[in-house]
Amino acid sequence: MDKDNIYQPSQSLGADLQKELDDALGGMSLDELMDAQDSPVAAGGQGTGKGVRKGRVIAVNGDDIFMDMGGRHDGLLPAEQFSDDPLPEVGDEIEVTIEGFDADNGLVKLSRQGAVLAATWDSIAVGQTVEARATGYNKGGLELVINGIDAFMPISQVDTMHVEDLKPFVNTKLECLVQQIDFNKESVVVSRRELLKLRAAEAAEKLWETLAEGQIVQGRVRSIMPYGAFVDIGGVDGLLHVKDLAHGRVEKVEDVVHVGQELELCILKLDREAKRVGLGLKQTLQDPWDDAEVKWQPGSTVSGRVVKLMDFGAFVELTPGVEGLVPIGEMSFRRIGHPREVVQVGDMLKVAVMAVDVEAKRISLSLKQAGDDPWQGAAVRWAEGSVIEGSVTRVADFGAFVELTPGVEGLVHISELSPKRVATVASVVSPGQAVQAKVLEVDEERQRISLSIKQLQESDAGPAAMSLADYEKQTPAKSNDTNNKPLKGGLDSQAVKTKFGNLNLG
Repeated sequence: MDKDNIYQPSQSLGADLQKELDDALGGMSLDELMDAQDSPVAAGGQGTGKGVRKGRVIAVNGDDIFMDMGGRHDGLLPAEQFSDDPLPEVGDEIEVTIEGFDADNGLVKLSRQGAVLAATWDSIAVGQTVEARATGYNKGGLELVINGIDAFMPISQVDTMHVEDLKPFVNTKLECLVQQIDFNKESVVVSRRELLKLRAAEAAEKLWETLAEGQIVQGRVRSIMPYGAFVDIGGVDGLLHVKDLAHGRVEKVEDVVHVGQELELCILKLDREAKRVGLGLKQTLQDPWDDAEVKWQPGSTVSGRVVKLMDFGAFVELTPGVEGLVPIGEMSFRRIGHPREVVQVGDMLKVAVMAVDVEAKRISLSLKQAGDDPWQGAAVRWAEGSVIEGSVTRVADFGAFVELTPGVEGLVHISELSPKRVATVASVVSPGQAVQAKVLEVDEERQRISLSIKQLQESDAGPAAMSLADYEKQTPAKSNDTNNKPLKGGLDSQAVKTKFGNLNLG
C-alpha cells in the first residue's frame, strides 16, 4: 500500500475535544448530529436515510478504513466487515451506519451497512443483531457461540416455518437477534425467526410498491389449509385458493402442492389496504380448453372417468381441466331414475361426443350412443304377432311399460291389459311382474312397440271364446235312437242357454 495513503489520526484530542463534541451534540444523538450538520453536506458525505450515511474512503490502514463523512470528524470502519468482499479503495463511496464516537482519537465509529458487529460481553445488548455459529443442537434448539459467548436458540426461533430437523444448521453461521441476556449466568437467548420477520417486513413494504395484478411472481409454499395454500412471494404472503390450483378438479390441496415448494404464480387480486394478495397457479399453465374443438370433435368416441354424479346426469373428466356431461337421458336406452343405476364415481367410460362449446366450456356426451343400439333390427327380433316375455318396469295411468331387453321397452295400453274392464293399470300389473304379451306393432325409427296382454288371453280362453257353431263342430251330438232325446251329458237347449246366454239356437 502507498505510504502516502496511510492515515495518521490526530492525537491532540483531549478534554477540549470532548467539550466541543458535547456542545455540538446539544442533547442530540450522533445520527441526529450528522443529519443536522453541514447542510448541504460537504463533498463525500451524503445522508441516505435514518441511520444510514454515505462516506468516502480516504485511507486504508491495516484493519482500519478511514472515511470522510463530510463533518468535522472522520470515520473509522473495521476492514473485517469486508471478509467476503474485496476491500474498498481510496475514493470509493460506501454506505455505513454510525455506531458511536471514539473521543480519544476523535473518530466516528462506523459499521458497514448490513454488516453484523462482533459481540462481546461489554457490547452485547437486547435487540442487537449478532452473528453466531451453531456448534450443536439438543431437543429444545440450537447451541451457538457468539464471538466466544455461549448462546441458545429455541427450535421455535430458528425459522419462520416449522423446523423438524436441526442437524443441517450445525456448523453454519446464522444472523440472529439478541432476545435475553443473563449476565450472572452468562447466558444469551437469540432468535433468527424474529430477525427474518423484521427483514421480511422491510422487504414487504418495498415489494408492495412493485406488485401489480397480472404480474408473474416466484413464491414458496408456507402453509397448507383445506381451502388453499399460503405462499410467501418475497416478504408478502398471498393466498393460492384451491380453485386456482389446477385446471382439473382438486380434491386435496396436498395433491398439487407441498410446504416448501417453489412455484411460479400469477397475481390475480391485490387489496393494498387490507394487505391481501390473491394468487393463481393454473393461470400460469396452458388452458386445456384451447384445443378442445380439435381434440374432441362431435361424433367421435372418447374415454373418460366419472368424477361427479347429479340427479340430471354424470360429469366425465376427459383430461384434467376438461369435463363433459352425460345427461341422464343419454346414459341408457332403458329408462332410469338416477345415474347411479348405471355408473359410479371413478368408473372409466367410453362415451360419444355430441356437442362442444369452447366459449361456455361445455361438452355434451352420450354413453348409450357409444355402444350398440338395441333398437336396431327390433322389427325382426320382435315381429308383429309374436309372443314376448318381459318384466313390467313401470306403470302409468294410460298403460304399463314392459322391458323386452335392456334398452327396449314396449307399451301395453290400458285397453290391451285384460279382456275384462280395467279400472286402473295397477289393479292388473305391477312393476317387477313378469308377463307375456302379443306384439301388435313395431316402429324402429320412433323406438316404439305396442303390446297386448288381452289378445293373448283371449286366444287362450278356449270354448268361452268360441261361437256355438264352432263348439258343436268340435263336439258332435250322439244319439241312440231316432227320437229327439236329450243328448248324453245334459247338452239340452237349457244347458246351452246357460253356457252361451240367450243365443238364437234356430
